Amino acid sequence: MKLVFKTLALINKLLLPSLTKRRVDLTKATKFQMALLGWRTFITMRALD
Repeated sequence: MKLVFKTLALINKLLLPSLTKRRVDLTKATKFQMALLGWRTFITMRALD
């Protein structure tokens, strides 16, 4: 199962935009940006376990 999350983390890194590089202010982020941040965090945490 860990391999699945590691693969998803790699796909996220390659395809999804990095919000930190764009310097997105979390207090002004849209719902889509917050959902994207939550998704990336969830996958990264599962890949590191």
